[in-house]
Amino acid sequence: MKRKTQAVVPQIRARNLQRKVPVDVVDLEKFGRKAIELCLRVPRKKKTHLTELNEISVLIVSDHRIASLHRQFMNESGPTDVITFQHGEIFISAETARSNARRFGNALARELRLYVVHGLLHLHGFDDRDEAGARKMQGVQRRILADAVVGSAGTV
Repeated sequence: MKRKTQAVVPQIRARNLQRKVPVDVVDLEKFGRKAIELCLRVPRKKKTHLTELNEISVLIVSDHRIASLHRQFMNESGPTDVITFQHGEIFISAETARSNARRFGNALARELRLYVVHGLLHLHGFDDRDEAGARKMQGVQRRILADAVVGSAGTV
């Protein structure tokens, strides 16, 4: 009888590499641990980067830094909210997160958590480049965000 091997849950580390927006990296790491476990429960047809990584780095950066990455790796100008690299780096713009939180009526912490989940789902093989993929990803993202917040002692 063959045993199903369970994926090792990667460690998550958050670092704040910008100064304009205060970020609680301890809370973000705590949330991220729960979010990783929930993402790994979403069935995938093949192995994903998330199932094979030992560590994930969440790097909170400035709009200037993320715009540079956006241009260099995606050939697009201007800042964006989150960029995920397959080796386990999730870059999040604190300034864009703050701006989007205000625009959508969210707390900054919730917006940052949303971007962490979004990055984790990209590492787990989800793609939002077309409308159908984006809809599917958004649905899974909403469920994981809600479940992880409840699992993080209800912190918001």
